[in-house]
Amino acid sequence: MAALFPTPQSDPQLHPFRHGLIFGFFNALTWQIGIGTPMVLFAEQLGASPVQVGWAYSFVFLLTPIQIFSTALLPRFGFKRVMLGGWGARSFFLAVPVVLAVLAPWWGVQGWMVHALVWSVFFFCLFRSIGAAAITPWLYSILPAAVRGRYFGTDQFVSGIAGVATLVCCAALFAFLPVYTALLVQYAIALLGSTLSYHALKKLPDAPRPTAISLRTVLRDTPRHVFSKSHFRSYLWLAVWFSILSTPIPPFAAYYLKAVPRLSLSTIMLFEVSRYLGVIAAAWTIKRRIDLTGAKPFMLVALAIYAFVAGFWWFYLRIESNAVVGIFAVYFLVGLGTACWTIGNLNYLPKIVPDGERTLMVSIHGAVTACLGGFAPVVCGWFLRTSDVDGPAMNVAVFQLFFVFVFVSVCTLSWLVARLHEDKTVTVEPLIIGNAILRPFRAATYLVNLIDLQSIRTADAKVPPAPKT
Repeated sequence: MAALFPTPQSDPQLHPFRHGLIFGFFNALTWQIGIGTPMVLFAEQLGASPVQVGWAYSFVFLLTPIQIFSTALLPRFGFKRVMLGGWGARSFFLAVPVVLAVLAPWWGVQGWMVHALVWSVFFFCLFRSIGAAAITPWLYSILPAAVRGRYFGTDQFVSGIAGVATLVCCAALFAFLPVYTALLVQYAIALLGSTLSYHALKKLPDAPRPTAISLRTVLRDTPRHVFSKSHFRSYLWLAVWFSILSTPIPPFAAYYLKAVPRLSLSTIMLFEVSRYLGVIAAAWTIKRRIDLTGAKPFMLVALAIYAFVAGFWWFYLRIESNAVVGIFAVYFLVGLGTACWTIGNLNYLPKIVPDGERTLMVSIHGAVTACLGGFAPVVCGWFLRTSDVDGPAMNVAVFQLFFVFVFVSVCTLSWLVARLHEDKTVTVEPLIIGNAILRPFRAATYLVNLIDLQSIRTADAKVPPAPKT
């Protein structure tokens, strides 16, 4: 652990903020399990339908408006109190899956259990949204300008290590332990990670209470930005379309592999490792090239990858294959494609919003993209459900049609994205949202904030440099 975090000798400037990095490390243990594929597999094990899986997976997106209202709490209570309140309260709801993992093998699976799991995810995401409103501006306020880049880069690194280690651990637990014992250990790890991340947050210094954009301004200006003809509006709805296409794939791919060909839980978790490695590979490759090539080429690459993914899944479902080698590859491509789009989006969006309205327009982009994209798994769940089978089952024919829709849509999107204007001679600071690049499906939720980071940068510029000693 000591080798992962800065020491007074290795990085004396970053060392005082190491508790933020420790938070990111232990937080990765929590979200990988609590709102990731292990949660989907647990729900399927309890007999969840595609509708219930769709709701559970979508809560993290559908509750992004809570982040807007939570931002209004920051001027009154401050960053630290809001963040600790949200993160502390969410930990209690991880106890529900722990209890269910104990009761299910002893008492048998009961109908109420899956409802209890889904509601625990709802309240976990509710309080997560409250805390998420504070984390990025809080870190931006306490970090000196000279170390922000190193901090967020290190945060991605340690969170990536924790995330991959968690997925490998989950796969091993499913392989060597009975299913409910494995789930019990996994959620105990998630609860431990949530507790340790909370205590790491407590050791960070607070920052002066900020001034947030008023909710009245948000309600007044949002319709204009969303519906009035502009470059921003055109790009916003393209991003929403991509979010609708991409968000349902991870949960329902995992649900299908468990419910229909009945692959082992450990194998499905290894598929998730492959997807995560695709995200890391994209982040490592793109960061060295995007400033030279611009964002559009990487968004077009992402769409091309999704066209291939849609074609593969359509063929795989049509022949009813049980082969796993191709699934490993397509999971890697999903991670690669989603990260390409996310990183491209974080670099392209600042180029099309004016500086004076950047905070509000970026927040609108994140909220609209996350919310409408979050409805996609819910709608898909209704179409994928089967009425003649009790328990977990899926309408495979409808799932095939979904991938036909994805293929046609990404081909159309490719043509529209290629027509977008991007001035490659203009360089702007990309949106910095911590380790959200390693969580590309939830990256949009971290854009939802009404605290103006530009004012923090301006304040930094006005601070005279310290005298040399």
